[in-house]
Amino acid sequence: MTETNELLIDLSGVRKFFRAPDHSDRIVLEDVNFELKQGEIVALLGKSGSGKSTLLRIIAGLIGANGGRVLYRGKAINGPVRGISMVFQSFALFPWLTVQQNVELGLEALAVPPREREEQALEAIDVIGLGGFESAYPRELSGGMRQRVGFARALVMRPDVLLMDEPFSALDVLTAETLSGDLLELWLERKIPTKGILFVSHNIEEAVAMSDRVLIFSSDPGRVKAEVPVSLPHPRDKDSPAFKALVDQVYAIMTQRPLRTVGAEPLSLGYRLPSATPHKIEGMIETLIEPQFNGKADLPALADELQLPDDALFHLLEAGALLGFIKVDEGDAILLPLGRTFAEAETTDRKSVFAQQLMAHISLASHIRHVLDERRDHRAPEGRFIQELEDFLSDDEAERVLEQVISWGRYAEIFDYDYTSGVLSLPEEEDQEPPTEDVAAE
Repeated sequence: MTETNELLIDLSGVRKFFRAPDHSDRIVLEDVNFELKQGEIVALLGKSGSGKSTLLRIIAGLIGANGGRVLYRGKAINGPVRGISMVFQSFALFPWLTVQQNVELGLEALAVPPREREEQALEAIDVIGLGGFESAYPRELSGGMRQRVGFARALVMRPDVLLMDEPFSALDVLTAETLSGDLLELWLERKIPTKGILFVSHNIEEAVAMSDRVLIFSSDPGRVKAEVPVSLPHPRDKDSPAFKALVDQVYAIMTQRPLRTVGAEPLSLGYRLPSATPHKIEGMIETLIEPQFNGKADLPALADELQLPDDALFHLLEAGALLGFIKVDEGDAILLPLGRTFAEAETTDRKSVFAQQLMAHISLASHIRHVLDERRDHRAPEGRFIQELEDFLSDDEAERVLEQVISWGRYAEIFDYDYTSGVLSLPEEEDQEPPTEDVAAE
């Protein structure tokens, strides 16, 4: 639907950091350069924590950048701008207000007269497919209907630019596809005033199906890593070879990472470990060894087989690669010899292999084990390790990373964890004082 090359949003060298409790600066975005032209939809993809949502909030004027240039139609964005609206991941509706009252909120803040507010709200409600529900309260609506209220609330402001932060992620697959399809239809038929859309997604197929360009973000700090143009005409056939080729291309770019080899240096203590349970890692490796894959799987096919969203699959792939069980190459997950050994082993031997790789490659796991070995009672409170991680990570991320390594360490039986007391310890069979000579003699 590109009409002109007129710039709606222009970012140059954008930087954002947050001040940590230790007064250090944690950089979230660094040197982000981006343009949104009139008539295009752009999707942002990337790992959790890559700063995509932060970037949207900067463009919306909800938070400021610490450096660089942020322009809307050539003018600096220094706060919320009329002409830019945002749809959030959560429904964010006021439960005590009706659908119409929720939609009118923005207009009320702009002191739009009541009659005009009502007319514009009813028009937006009708356009988004909620006609007849004006007097309903959020509790009376399904998840999809509540998110439609969020869209109506954004569109009633008649924005030039619509920002969407994972707008469909809280919905079931069918509802998400219906809502995204309806929004795309409104856009293509020009039934909404919006001139450009920028949205964050964790679903590669969704991004390719909707957008004219897909931007892929790297992490730590976040910046644009790659751009994939999507020139397929609408409506797009997800089963077509051209569509599948684009999806494969995005998968391949998103899983590009330096391969870890035997003898590689362990990860730094503050590395953002992927969120992947040992049992899901097992499940992925067992799936890869099945006859239909025979050790090598196309990533979209693997996602379908495991019934996982893309973001969860990427976490699993990274975990498997960090532990030396798989590698990812050109959009394929490939089982390594150690991964095959792991898949074919009995439970006890699996744990042993997992423990060996954990201690060799995950510094945090080996550090915890070392501390427990050195302590006289072989115990340590989790707070001790969280405090160390907070030198590298935010408070929430430090807790998440420790929780992750605890799940791996318990599976591998290199340490235990008491959820009631929050204390880590050596496994019981290792935490036994050797018998004294008198006892031994007896």
